[in-house]
Amino acid sequence: MRNFAYIITCLLAVLAASSCGKGGGEGRVRSVYYWSTVLDIDSAKRGFIERHGVGRMYVRYFDVVTGDDGQPRPNATLRFKTGVPEGVEVVPTVYIVNECIMADTARLAERTLRRILQMNETNDVGRVGEIQIDCDWTRRTRTRYFDFLRTLTALAAEEGIKVSATIRLHQLAEGAPPVARGVLMMYNTGDFTDIGCEKPILDMRDAAPYLRHLAGYELPLASAYPIYSWRILFRGGKYVGIMHRDDDLPVLPGDSIVIRAPTVNDITEAVKAVGGRRGDACREVILFDLSNQNANRFKPDDYEKIYNCDDI
Repeated sequence: MRNFAYIITCLLAVLAASSCGKGGGEGRVRSVYYWSTVLDIDSAKRGFIERHGVGRMYVRYFDVVTGDDGQPRPNATLRFKTGVPEGVEVVPTVYIVNECIMADTARLAERTLRRILQMNETNDVGRVGEIQIDCDWTRRTRTRYFDFLRTLTALAAEEGIKVSATIRLHQLAEGAPPVARGVLMMYNTGDFTDIGCEKPILDMRDAAPYLRHLAGYELPLASAYPIYSWRILFRGGKYVGIMHRDDDLPVLPGDSIVIRAPTVNDITEAVKAVGGRRGDACREVILFDLSNQNANRFKPDDYEKIYNCDDI
């Protein structure tokens, strides 16, 4: 019996060490956003999830936009081609256009929650413990947005679900929303419509002034970092649009297509800056967002550097 106990102890020690090495330490979570209209976890995405020990996926379910009648309505609803890999927690996420907050937020909260629950049931997602709201609210819409979140939180609590919210850098100075926790969005820091802005996705020179509010921010935080790039079309030095595909926009002689993408150094610098001010924000690092292109943008070791923010 003594030998058996010794063997079990050794096995548990090995497993614990392996878990810490891959997951970045005890109590840490590695996560991704999935921001598409079709949920398709193919072999490439599954490989990324398994290779980097991703334990949570924030999956965009739908957007809320203003309809022709001036009322909020769902748009770009996610279609489930596959499910999420077993063992990975799903956090349904809804993007709400800011102007929708000026409508009837009580009904908006009820309809948003009901639609999420219906999508879960229809697609065999199972019970979720958290939903997230993403909105670029401003000082003008703050009061109504916070009222919406309070209503949604109360309704979700009846289902045993917590509510979280994204926190953009400019929102750090506006007070914390009434939710269980927030996700600090460390991207889209510059003006991508300006051809002279070389790092519109992530530039710590732009982000640094906002981070002075981080240490005292009264909400538990996770942090999200960009692994995507933009192809931006300019004509005569003027912004035309973002090209997701080659045929998205007509390209005329003399036009310029510029690539904007953060480097690994840009991202790790941001992780260090956030972690130095709020250590809890590094307990969960989220990459935005998981696609085949983004999963192959950097080397596996580079993603490990980003996830292991305590080791940078």
